[in-house]
Amino acid sequence: MDSPTLDLAQEPRLDGETLQQWVFRRLRRSVMAGRFPPGKAVTIRGLADALGVSSMPVREALRRLVAERALVLLDNRRVRVPEMTARRFEELMTARTLLECEAAARALAGADAAFIARLDALNAESDAAVAASDTEAMIETNLAFHGALYGGRTDNVLLPLIESVWLQIGPFMRMALADLETHYPVDRHAEALAALRARDEAALRRAIEADIRDGIGHLLAQLG
Repeated sequence: MDSPTLDLAQEPRLDGETLQQWVFRRLRRSVMAGRFPPGKAVTIRGLADALGVSSMPVREALRRLVAERALVLLDNRRVRVPEMTARRFEELMTARTLLECEAAARALAGADAAFIARLDALNAESDAAVAASDTEAMIETNLAFHGALYGGRTDNVLLPLIESVWLQIGPFMRMALADLETHYPVDRHAEALAALRARDEAALRRAIEADIRDGIGHLLAQLG
């Protein structure tokens, strides 16, 4: 598949952001949001054309994404998502659970009314995306909810580690959403919000773990 047909994430270039920074951020977000289909190779030249830039910033961005294990470099200047095994998937799930439960628990200290209101608004957007069966919006609003929950502090250490795991597991999110009603019968975001309001750390950890398990854990059986 050539990359002009790849639906890259829309990420406006920020004030003061270099072209190289913008290309990396946009490609990274595209991988995280599952816009690089597993098993499909894309070319450096095709990605450069899709972004309207030269090959140089694309090549550097891809080098960094390969280092983060989000992509693998093939011959003939192509990249693709790494193959996923059941063992690797289980380890990524374990990493997600450990990191995200801890990050959520640490967010309790700063969970004031404004923080919870922001998460409420993001959860409402997520619910609207599910109701509309809008896969793109479902993925983006889910990332936004979890990012806002975990990333409240400017000196946050855990969120970059979590995003590294999201990069490796993100390309499989669309597979997980194919039968959402069967595997995700309970609104775990609502449970997490209730736990935040009650300042109940144990309940918050349970809600996040269940959200990860219900949201994507069922794919393990398909990879076994």
